[in-house]
Amino acid sequence: MYHKPVLLEMSIEGLAIKSDGIYVDVTYGGGGHSREILKKLSNKGKLIVFDHDFDAISNKLNDDRMTFISSNFKYLNRFLRLNNIDSVDGILADFGVSSHQFDSKDRGFSTRFDGPLDMRMDKSQDLSAADIINNYLIEDLFKLFKNYGELRNSKQLAEVIGVHRSIAPILSTGTLKNIVQKILPQKYLNKTLAQVFQALRIEVNKELDAIKDFLRQTPISLSPGGRLVCISYHSLEDRLVKRFIRDGKFEGEVKKDFYGNKKLPLKKVGGLQTPSEEEIINNIRSRSAKLRVAERVIIN
Repeated sequence: MYHKPVLLEMSIEGLAIKSDGIYVDVTYGGGGHSREILKKLSNKGKLIVFDHDFDAISNKLNDDRMTFISSNFKYLNRFLRLNNIDSVDGILADFGVSSHQFDSKDRGFSTRFDGPLDMRMDKSQDLSAADIINNYLIEDLFKLFKNYGELRNSKQLAEVIGVHRSIAPILSTGTLKNIVQKILPQKYLNKTLAQVFQALRIEVNKELDAIKDFLRQTPISLSPGGRLVCISYHSLEDRLVKRFIRDGKFEGEVKKDFYGNKKLPLKKVGGLQTPSEEEIINNIRSRSAKLRVAERVIIN
């Protein structure tokens, strides 16, 4: 299977699908969530899907109710307008890397293989992980590992990479692993290696900026009462989702009315949801998943 969808039942339930509604899956991937949404739609329903990964594009479903948009979800509103859609009834975002991408050694996402230091979701873009490792200033590498990898020894990591790249370019995931694993805590080696790769992947694809851009657009795109469902896999993503649902922004003071109530476009639906033990056993990559649901406030 291309990709086993995570938190499938919870995410579909969170969307509260109407059979004749218009829905958006902004992270199509292997199409697992999209297939389930289509099962709930009548011939009058519509599904708009986004993905800028070439492998996902070549894996798209053949269904007249579905429109495939080969672009990043940060352009949500632009492409909805281009398709003459004013508002939608639900938006689903699964921010994880697909199993297919992790299992393809030539993509460079996984610590399990020796492949090119790539990590681009969109292969047409110029910046790759190799460019970052070999060309970023040591100070910028340090900040990257600290902010996006949340690694305690970020400075030492950056300095060791600087020494090795001065001798020869670092071009493969295997070479990078061999360089950094010597200074990583052996007890947590796999976890910390994953954090190193996570930091690079986030920087390559500007993932957090894209999530912010996307979330800011969701209140504009959703009809009153429409649902937003987000699945996150690490604290950096989940913090953004939680803060936006709670405050309608990512930083600064929240606007309040005369009575001191927050003026928010979304309201939380239920609490944080995580995978069951059974799902984690059947799909180990779901173990860190967190799902949050929000609803577009109906303005009286």
